[in-house]
Amino acid sequence: MARISPAEFAQQVRQEVSRVTWPSRKETLVTTAMVFLMVFVAAGFFFAIDQVMSYAVRLIFGLGH
Repeated sequence: MARISPAEFAQQVRQEVSRVTWPSRKETLVTTAMVFLMVFVAAGFFFAIDQVMSYAVRLIFGLGH
């Protein structure tokens, strides 16, 4: 791999950054909201599964009087 000077590297970085398509404020907010929604859905799902499995284990071992 060829070595390049720091100035050339900085120029290449600026060129690459200029090609980046940055999301709009609305896209960022919608994406953030979807991430939070999916986190809550996943947390609820795993909580429900954990409760069912806990009940089944207590029932099998006779610990749930």
